[in-house]
Amino acid sequence: MKLPSTHRVTALLVKEVAELRRNRMALVPVVLLAVFSVALPLIISLAVPIVAGEPLSSDEEFIRAIRRSGLLLDAPELSREGTIQAFIFQQFLLMQVLIPVTGAMAFAGYSLIGEKQGRTLEPLLATPLTTTELLIAKGLGAMLPSLAIMFAALGAYVVLIAWLAEPHVLHAVVNARALLIMFALAPTAALVALQMAVLVSSRVNDPRTAQQFGALLILPLTVLFVAQLNGAFPLTEPLIVFLTAVLAGAWVLLVILGVALFNREAILTRWK
Repeated sequence: MKLPSTHRVTALLVKEVAELRRNRMALVPVVLLAVFSVALPLIISLAVPIVAGEPLSSDEEFIRAIRRSGLLLDAPELSREGTIQAFIFQQFLLMQVLIPVTGAMAFAGYSLIGEKQGRTLEPLLATPLTTTELLIAKGLGAMLPSLAIMFAALGAYVVLIAWLAEPHVLHAVVNARALLIMFALAPTAALVALQMAVLVSSRVNDPRTAQQFGALLILPLTVLFVAQLNGAFPLTEPLIVFLTAVLAGAWVLLVILGVALFNREAILTRWK
């Protein structure tokens, strides 16, 4: 099997990034989600107690959720209020996983279908670019901007926690579990989402259809977020590793299926 050409993949990737820069409105929903994922936990943990006039530690439900989750029980350096803040900041990390997933779906869906609607897909498919090279470049073109937005949001999240939260909270939040979520689970989930979007985009004419199929991944992530927020389903390190492995396997299968279904001749003759 011939290996993909790095030169051709890079050339198409540069084109994808340039197209995204010209269509900046596609970035707006992803940026808004990033702002929301940073602002919401800060509002809950820092602003709400000020407005309500009482600390979060007065709510026993938070303490019960922490006990159910088994997290932060060995952090004696944290005050009662600091423990609740750290718990909230830890759980909302999973919301940031939705940033690259949402971006991958949006960018990948519009990428292929945008090429078709702009009448630029046919010349692209007529080049020596292989199907594998095309899918790799399209995937990276959708994933890299999404991950860049997520890591920018994560950087702002860390800075704001260090600045506004109680002492030692940041140290409790930035641990092996958080690193696995952001550097393993998030990119792998984004890969699966974008591969689903690319796969569907190669067979349909409407980018919203591709995004709806990719949204199938958002629903279980949202359920997981709610379950682990109330401590009913703690997202432990072994579970994160397991979920990452499952998603990686799903991505490999989707890539194989995508290459098999991406019929260049059929696309050229049926897409009108």
